[in-house]
Amino acid sequence: MSTIEDIIILFAVIGLGQILGRISIKGVSLGSSGVVFVALLAGHFGFHVSSEVGMVGVVLFIYCLGIGAGPSFLQMFVSRGKSLMLLTVVMMGVTGAVAWGLARVFQLSSDLTSGLFAGALTSTPALAAATEKLSAGSEVAVGFGIAYPFGVIGVILFIQLLPRWFPEMTAAARATGRGEIIRELVEVTNPNLSGKRLRDVTILARMNCQVSRMIRDGQLRPIPADFHLEVGQQLLIVGRTGQIESVIETLGVKSSETQYVLDVERQRRYIVVSSKDMVGRTLKDLHLLSRFGITIARITRQDIEFVPGANETIHFGDILRAIGEPENLEAFSGYAGHRARTAEETDLVILAGGLILGMILGRLSVSFGSLSFSLGMAGGPLLVGLIMGHFGQFGSLAVRMPRAGRLLLAELGLTVFLAQAGSQAGGQFVSVVLQNGWTLCLVAMILVVVPLLTGFVAARYWLKLDLLEIAGGLCGAMTSTPGLGAVTSVVDSSIPATSYATVYPVALVLVTLLTPLLITLVS
Repeated sequence: MSTIEDIIILFAVIGLGQILGRISIKGVSLGSSGVVFVALLAGHFGFHVSSEVGMVGVVLFIYCLGIGAGPSFLQMFVSRGKSLMLLTVVMMGVTGAVAWGLARVFQLSSDLTSGLFAGALTSTPALAAATEKLSAGSEVAVGFGIAYPFGVIGVILFIQLLPRWFPEMTAAARATGRGEIIRELVEVTNPNLSGKRLRDVTILARMNCQVSRMIRDGQLRPIPADFHLEVGQQLLIVGRTGQIESVIETLGVKSSETQYVLDVERQRRYIVVSSKDMVGRTLKDLHLLSRFGITIARITRQDIEFVPGANETIHFGDILRAIGEPENLEAFSGYAGHRARTAEETDLVILAGGLILGMILGRLSVSFGSLSFSLGMAGGPLLVGLIMGHFGQFGSLAVRMPRAGRLLLAELGLTVFLAQAGSQAGGQFVSVVLQNGWTLCLVAMILVVVPLLTGFVAARYWLKLDLLEIAGGLCGAMTSTPGLGAVTSVVDSSIPATSYATVYPVALVLVTLLTPLLITLVS
């Protein structure tokens, strides 16, 4: 085939894979991993993508992954998520040890073992790291394709069984609540609140609700810096259903005013946190309302949006939805470290420099006696991406990427890599399955079940985490986004999503670094 035909088929595989990935059966879908299954089929019929093209995809995907995880990765080790971090390390370590043991018992090759390991964890970064480490023509994508469905379905079934095994999990979810985020206009009628500041109304912090605006002169205006509660005021409350009702009951009653207009163009701004003066401090400590006259109505972290309480700790890279007058928002933007250009544009020079540094670092090798270890084209860009994502800026040089650009490059790199890996393994897929099919399925099931059970026991009886934290932590440690969807459909609480967002970036980094080590030990 000509080069043009190869390119057309490549994008056809990517497009069909994305269509397959969007097919949802009872809320479960393959996502971008649908590309690898279409590519396996295409590879069976002779389609092939060069390894160099796949390597470009790996480097782009892993570097963007590091940039995205960098703002929260290092902070997780010193924050309140230490127990969740230990859970992640335990589960990753157990999965790696079990994979090594099963490879010895069933005499599996290093490429099949690493593919099964990546598939059981539904981890495309692990597949990328394994593909880069192994020689061309490996069967790693075959193992991934076999284990991936077990990884998706196994986590979902385990999560759905938890509330049946532990009914108190449902009761705890009802106590914390996780309804949709809504706004309610409330009239203050409680005379005991007259003269108080918002920070003195403790139920706002307990219920994770925010007062973002008030009606003044017939218009909704941001809360001023010198605000005090008075009977008769009409306030706009932001919170989740299941929690906001308690706040309304404490303040007064729902307002009879049902029509209101928000000036989102002038009174709202999305701000990316990069200031050292904010990172690691709680909203309560920052006193943003009295200092700047602004209210943080919502925070987006690891693609999870929530309404923060007063005790919420700010993380580097958090996207804050700030409400205030235009001049106050401008002042706060400077304090928070936000720059319009660095938040909206990608500097291609910085991007190219980061990719080059990552590839150079990946080529470096460290020897331990007869063993040698290198980060490879997955680990090198990942580490550089983590460092750049964590610091965000070196002097006057901004190295951060905007979220939209980062996600686009990561998705492009991932799908190109999956097309290459799948097409490479497609030729031997049928023969490998016919020869080792039942053995590979058994290994895949064990690699899913054992870390889930081990992680649950460790979290429940050693780390003493509550059931809602465990549910989110298990999904994050298994890098299972479909699993998180199963949690949120079973329990009505925001705690699992917060736990997931805490451990997910750490799990991605650990599985990417652990995969080359597993290949070395099995070889």
